[in-house]
Amino acid sequence: MDFTNPLFIQLIELAIAEDIGDGDHSSIGAIPLGEQGKARLIVKESGVLCGVMVAKYIVNKIDPSLEMKICYKDGDEVGVGDIIFTISGRIHSILQAERLVLNFMQRMSGISTYTKRLVDKISHTSAQLLDTRKTTPGLRLMEKYAVTVGGGVNHRMGLYDMVMLKDNHNDYAGSITSSVERTKAYLKSTNREIKIEVETRNLDEVKEALSAGVDRIMFDNFSPEEMVKAVQLVNKQCETEASGGITESTIQYYAETGVDFISVGALTHSVSSLDLSLKQF
Repeated sequence: MDFTNPLFIQLIELAIAEDIGDGDHSSIGAIPLGEQGKARLIVKESGVLCGVMVAKYIVNKIDPSLEMKICYKDGDEVGVGDIIFTISGRIHSILQAERLVLNFMQRMSGISTYTKRLVDKISHTSAQLLDTRKTTPGLRLMEKYAVTVGGGVNHRMGLYDMVMLKDNHNDYAGSITSSVERTKAYLKSTNREIKIEVETRNLDEVKEALSAGVDRIMFDNFSPEEMVKAVQLVNKQCETEASGGITESTIQYYAETGVDFISVGALTHSVSSLDLSLKQF
């Protein structure tokens, strides 16, 4: 995680402003100013931990005088009852950081846990698990980082770092060939060196994409049987990717077709958070 990334810094500042506003009136009203205390982050559900240093960044941002003792790191497999870290210092500051820390860490740990589960299902193959752009607006850096912690691989970060010509692009352009040719001309004229991926819906489109010359071909909503034929047709002339409706129960069959990458939007768009709790002790 790049803590110097302006998008990350803005996100944390926005999260703090959104939650605290003009003050934590519950803590201010109930607890004398300056009171000291301790809290610990407890695991309530087994999984793959993610977001520890994000939590430390938030805590330091809210109150640099708070002290953290960290016992586990991102990527560690944790079980019920494990203590991830302890915080000591001003009670007001601990309570201000509590929900922000939990919101980020529970979400990120849920993603890393689910990613690891899917990665394990295809570990006997050479296929790599990819995320997508189906992320929570504003949280993409966090969510894609969590995918890598779980053993997955980031696809493009956004629209700017890789070309993906999907069915709408190709249909609007008139054909895959036209879409690719125009894109290549554009990239050359603007001195951009980024990969081109093309989405295909059938074997005829796979053949057209191969003829057009691209870096990766996506097989969209192919069955595993169709995928075998498509992979054989490509024959390592470019990278291949399976996408569309692939689930935990079917991902193994797709990986065993010999495809290079498998993208699963569910890694980030519908994952359940991992249950964590920050409690006084």
